[in-house]
Amino acid sequence: MRGLVVKNTGSWYTVLTDDGQLIDSKVKGNFRLKGIRSTNPVAVGDRVQLVTNPEGTAFITDIEDRRNYIIRKSQNLSKQSHIIAANVDQAFLIVTVDHPQTSTTFIDRFLASAEAYRVPVVLVFNKTDLLSEDMLRYQQMMISLYETIGYECRAISAVTGEGVEELRPLLENRITLLSGNSGVGKSTLINQLVPGVNLRTAEISDAHNTGQHTTTFSEMIPLTSQRSLSSSRGWLIDTPGIKGFGTFDMEPEELTSYFREIFRFSKDCRFSNCTHTHEPGCAVLQALGDHYIAQSRYQSYLSMMDDKDDSKYREAY
Repeated sequence: MRGLVVKNTGSWYTVLTDDGQLIDSKVKGNFRLKGIRSTNPVAVGDRVQLVTNPEGTAFITDIEDRRNYIIRKSQNLSKQSHIIAANVDQAFLIVTVDHPQTSTTFIDRFLASAEAYRVPVVLVFNKTDLLSEDMLRYQQMMISLYETIGYECRAISAVTGEGVEELRPLLENRITLLSGNSGVGKSTLINQLVPGVNLRTAEISDAHNTGQHTTTFSEMIPLTSQRSLSSSRGWLIDTPGIKGFGTFDMEPEELTSYFREIFRFSKDCRFSNCTHTHEPGCAVLQALGDHYIAQSRYQSYLSMMDDKDDSKYREAY
């Protein structure tokens, strides 16, 4: 029996079978992914093979080949990864310039990981209704930066509904991962996009301007008001908020390819193995000095080059 993993609650997985059943399933025995050191061998979005048992549950016996996935370092086990979701058509990274503030380093790390695994990303700037004039100008500067690099950006307010309707055509007939820091409004946005889903939301801590976890597991939500599994016109993958984004299994020489603007200029470097940190004839350093590459993006690149220090990814940037 084949199926789609639509929910992960830790040791149990909810699988939507090809004939429309929802079956609670567990991983059989010591089943592990080949070649990936992961804390979660099965991820939401995986296509799997099942064997049912008399109790009405099932064992997952195999995972079909993934076309992509989003992966990060495990929070507690630095030598292992955590797969956020698999087989997605795109990701919406929900960011806020305030209430709480999403750092450019967090954004850049997520974008680099998405580039590595061929996942298109739309940056969704939420909570525009809460921003002062100065913060609105800062948000527009960020949007201009990322649009210039080549990323689609949208500014919305999930609370007031501003800009939300314009997101719907992007979601039609696609599997979309929603990710971001805790407190950026993922659950509120999903409640706007999917009437009747009623996800729990929480207030931002005034003392620390940080969010609280309201989603504790990953789940695929059909884009229909009746939450119909069989006739959904697309899916949203709701994921727990994450504080830091540690990249996994990226070699330093690969990083250039995951920063689009750095990669463009790197083709003109004197040395083919240029690290863009100190070498003579480095076109990237020249472009940085000429302001064709943003300092924030270059600093994100350097921080990922320095990821051998396992403490870095644990912090919010």
